[in-house]
Amino acid sequence: MMPILSPLELNRAGKQALIEALGFDGMIRFIRQFEPGSGDYTEERHQWLDQLTPDEIFAQVKQARKAPSGQELSDYDEIIE
Repeated sequence: MMPILSPLELNRAGKQALIEALGFDGMIRFIRQFEPGSGDYTEERHQWLDQLTPDEIFAQVKQARKAPSGQELSDYDEIIE
């Protein structure tokens, strides 16, 4: 069983584990995923969403789900680039 680490020790050990698993660049990219953004997402979402009807939103989602070949993707298909 591992000893209980202080917050500082836990942070250092976590970063080291990420570096070993992902490399330094990968560790940075991983950590950046959890940084807070800026602005007010809810307000910004309403600015563009309130201008669309539900049918327009559905059509945009359907279009975005099409594969590059034009074939519609199922719930489990992925586009791998």
